[in-house]
Formats: sequence, C-alpha cells, structure tokens
Amino acid sequence: MNSRALARLIGSQVCVHGCMAGIRLAAPLLALRDGYSPLAVGVLLALFSLSQVFLALPAGRFADRHGLRRPMALAVVASVLGATLAAAFPVFPVLCLAALLAGAATGAASISLQRHVGRAANGATELKRVFSWLSIGPAASNFLGPVLCGLLIDHAGVVAGDTQGFRYAFGAMAVLPLVTWILLRSVAELHPVTPVSASGGARAWDLIRSRPMQRVMLVNWCMASAWDVHSFAVPVLGHAHAFSASVIGSILAGFAIAAALVRVCIPLFAARLPEHLVVTFSMLLTSVVFALYPFMQSPMTMGAASFVLGLALGCVQPMIMSTLHQITPHARIGEALGLRLMAINASSVLMPLLFGTAGAVVGVSVVFWSVGAAVATGMRPAWQLRASPQDQRQL
Repeated sequence: MNSRALARLIGSQVCVHGCMAGIRLAAPLLALRDGYSPLAVGVLLALFSLSQVFLALPAGRFADRHGLRRPMALAVVASVLGATLAAAFPVFPVLCLAALLAGAATGAASISLQRHVGRAANGATELKRVFSWLSIGPAASNFLGPVLCGLLIDHAGVVAGDTQGFRYAFGAMAVLPLVTWILLRSVAELHPVTPVSASGGARAWDLIRSRPMQRVMLVNWCMASAWDVHSFAVPVLGHAHAFSASVIGSILAGFAIAAALVRVCIPLFAARLPEHLVVTFSMLLTSVVFALYPFMQSPMTMGAASFVLGLALGCVQPMIMSTLHQITPHARIGEALGLRLMAINASSVLMPLLFGTAGAVVGVSVVFWSVGAAVATGMRPAWQLRASPQDQRQL
C-alpha cells in the first residue's frame, strides 16, 4: 500500500478519534463543575461506547456497500455536529447527545478505514504492517484531543475552567474532523465488490457460526477484557497501596507507551511474525503477568508489570485484524469489523460494572486471577488461528 495514502488515512483517524477523545475529557469535567454526580458522569462516559455497540454492525454493512468516502463523510458530519452542539449549548443533556454522536462517528470511521486499509494491502505480511501503523492512530488521538481541550479549558476563558473555556474546547473539537475530509480528498476509492444480500442467509450470525471467526472473536474478547481489567484495577490497587495519583498515572502511562512502542516495531519484523504465534505468546505472557500482579507492592514492580503487559496486549490488535481480513469474504469485511467493534464496546460498557461488583465482593486480586485464567484458556483457539487462512472466503 502507498505510504502517502496510509499516512493520510492515519491522519484522518487521528482527527475523528481525537475529536471524541477531547469531548470525552471536557464533557465529564463540565458536568462535574456543574454539580452532577459521579453516577451521572459514569452514564455520560458510557454513552461514548454504547452508541458503537448498536451502530457498529449497520456501519460495517454500510461500508461494505459504499466503500470509504460516504461513511467517512457521515462520520465527519456527526463529529462536527456533536462538538458544535456542545459548544453552543454546554448543558448536560446536550453533552450526552454529543457523546452519542462522537462515539458513533469514531466507530463508523474506524470500520471504514480498517476495511479500506485491509483491502488495499497485499498479503499477510503487509496486512500486519499496515494495521500496526494504523493502530498507532488512536494513541496519537488520545494525546492530541485531551491535551488541546485541557489547554483551552484552562487558558481560553476569562478564568480557568469557566464556560467560555469549555466552549472554545468544544469548538476546537468541531474543527478537527474537518481536517479528515481534506486528507481524504486525494485518497483513491478501491474498486467496489458485489454486496451480499442479508435476505440470502448472509446475516451476521452466519459469520459467528464459522469456526475461524469464533476463534478470532473469542481471542479478541479475552484480550479486550484483559485491557479493561488492567485499566480498572490498577487505580484500585494503587489506592490500596497509598500511591499518589501521579504515580498511578505513571503506571498506566507505562502501559500505553509499551503498547505504542510494540506497534511501531511490528512492521520491522512482520514477515517473521506469524499471527497465531504472536497472539498465543501474548496470551501466555498476559496470564502470567495477571497471576503475579496482585503480589506487586511497589510502584517500580507495578510499573514494570504494566509495561510488560502493554507489550503483550499492544501487539494483539494488528494480528487479529490481519487474521480477520484473511478469513472474511471481501464483500463482508465491514460487517465482520462491525461485529468485532460491537463486541469490544459491549465489553467496555459491561466489564467495568462486573469488575467493580466482583472486586467489592471477592477483592481485586481474584479479579486479576480470574481474567488471567480466562486468557490462559484462550491460548488453544489462539494457536488454532494458524489454520484459519485455509478456511478464508468460505463463510
């Protein structure tokens, strides 16, 4: 795939995702400033993922029918509309609407971009390379959006944190997705594929019933749950050990740095990294780290464990995406990506609630060990992913 086109696609993802990331920082802060409860803020944050749960599959089918430009245009419109409404009417109900629009736009954009990049790649090695580069986009956007919003909230108003500062922050997020359309103007659309009619038995559950897809979805869910439990449990463990907020943040930052670092390195060794071997080793390493994590007592040991876990989990997404494109018919890649995104976001909505309840009843250590055991049981289907390409295009 052309490197210039890939860079434009990555930049497009950064702009749309960065808009959501900025709103996800600013909206809860504004709600808390206006006196809303933590429960209300939790509901607000859940809306970013909830919209993707219900719209991911239709968005995937839409991308299968219309390619890249039309889904991305709708994603840009939704992002701009959500941020503009929040800037014009910075009240809680409108913030909830902005969260729904921004979350839906990010999901639709991710699916259409991943579908386009996967179809443009030639062979398994290039699939791993391009998805490693593309997966760096969310990390960059999670830096760009929140940092820009934070600076505007603190410095654009008359005083730090006033309503004017929030309006400027939301306004900046409304401008960011417009850059996406500028970047995509010179990206060539791929040749269309014959769509599959849903009335002819080609429903989403037909994909799920295929053994290769079941393996991919199971492995993907296990590793997404491990990611979620780490994000949830580290602050809880750090608080129990009386660590400061900055120390806890540094531990989580080590995880993010490692995840980004391994994705930068994968393209250099893509030809020598079989998907099934990388995913299986990552699951083994994750289960070992989870077994040991509750015994970590110092910031240094927890930071080291967090870094190793970031390496293990960070390399999974490019491998899963490469495998998914190899086992899915060209006409249904968007639908398969929608299924994957729907499962991930459903996990992100439900798992923190489950982890919180379990942690309160049996303790965070048991949560770590339980999820680690679940990841270990997923190693067998992960190893069997090596046979999946033989079954490709037969769903």
